[in-house]
Amino acid sequence: MRGTRAQTNTGRKEGVNLNKQQKQKKETTIDSYYSPNGTEGERSANNKPEIPANWIQAVEELKTQLREAEDNCEKNLKIKISHLETEALELKQENSVLKAKILQLENEAKEMKDEAKEMKEEIKRMKDDLQRNSDQKEKDDQKAKDEIQSLRTRVKQLESSDLTRQQDTIKQNKENEKIEENVKHLIHKTDDLENHSRRDNLRIIGLPEDYDKRKSLAIILEEIIQENCPEILEQEGKVEIDRIHRSLPAFNPQRTTPRNVIAKFKNNQMKEQVLQAAKKKPFRYHGNMVRITQDLSASTLKDRKPWYMIFWKARELGLQPRIKYPSKLTIFLEGKVWIFNTTEEFQAFINKRPDLNRKFEVQPQNSRESSW
Repeated sequence: MRGTRAQTNTGRKEGVNLNKQQKQKKETTIDSYYSPNGTEGERSANNKPEIPANWIQAVEELKTQLREAEDNCEKNLKIKISHLETEALELKQENSVLKAKILQLENEAKEMKDEAKEMKEEIKRMKDDLQRNSDQKEKDDQKAKDEIQSLRTRVKQLESSDLTRQQDTIKQNKENEKIEENVKHLIHKTDDLENHSRRDNLRIIGLPEDYDKRKSLAIILEEIIQENCPEILEQEGKVEIDRIHRSLPAFNPQRTTPRNVIAKFKNNQMKEQVLQAAKKKPFRYHGNMVRITQDLSASTLKDRKPWYMIFWKARELGLQPRIKYPSKLTIFLEGKVWIFNTTEEFQAFINKRPDLNRKFEVQPQNSRESSW
C-alpha cells in the first residue's frame, strides 16, 4: 500500500512539471506575439490588421487570470509537494522501521533455522538412541524369552522330578505303613509272647516292704493264701513257687507305695485258683489289704493305665468292671455287658447318658493307680 502511495505522489509531481512547461510556452507565445520587440515572425504579425482594443484588454485579463491561476497552482503544488515530502519522510522512517523489523525477522529466522537444525540433530540423536534402545530391548526381550523358556524347561524337569519323588514317597510311605504294620504286629506278638511267658505269674500289690525283711516272700505268699483261701492249700497241698521277687531291683525310700511282688508258680492250676479267689474278694495279710492280679508285660500295663480311674469309679457305681486281655474294659449296665476297646469309646458312651457322665467326673487316686 505504501509503495502504491509513493508511485501516486511521483506521478503527481511529473504532471505539475508538465503543466508548468505548457503554461510557460503559452505565455511566451502570447507575449512575443503582442510585444513590439518580438521576433521576425512576431513583427510580421504586427503588419497584420490592427486588433481591437477590447480583445487586447480581454487578453490582458486572461493573462492576469492565467498568472493568478499559475500562482495558485504553484502554491497548491508547493503545499502538495510539502505534504508529499512529509509523507515521503514518514514513508522513509517507516521503511527504516520495516527494514529494522525485517532485519530482526531475518535474525530471528536465522536463529529459528539454527534452532531447527539443532532440533533436527537432536531428533536424529533421539532416533538413534531410540533405535539403540529398541535394539537393546529386543535383545533383552529375546534374552528374557530364552531365560523364561529355560525356566519352563527347568520347571518341567522339576515337576517331573517332583512327580517321581512323590511317587517314590507314596511308594515309600506304603512300604513304611507295611513296615509299621509289621512292627505293630511284631510288637503285639512279642507282647503276647511275653504275656504268655508270664502266664504262671501273679503280681501281689500293696505288700509292705518291711514284711520280707523278717521272712521270705515265698513264706509270705503261702501265708496270704492260707489266710484268704485255705481250701486251695487243702486241695493242692504245699505252694510250689519257681521264683518270687520285688518288681524293682532296689528299694526307693522316696516311693510312697511298696514295690509289687512277682511270683512264678510251678503249678498253673493253683495260680488260676488263687487268681479267681482274689477276683471274688479282697485279700488281707496281717490286717493290710493286698491285691493279687495277673502279671503282664510293661506295654500291656501301659495300655491298661488309662482305665485306672474309670475302673475304680465303675466299681464304686456297682457296674462290675473287668479288664479283659489285653486292655479292654467291660461293664455290666442295663442288663447287658458292654465292651470298650479305648477310653474314647467309653467317653462317647457316657456322653450319651448325662446322669452317668456326671458320676464319672472324679479325679484318680494315686494309691489306686500305683496298684495297677
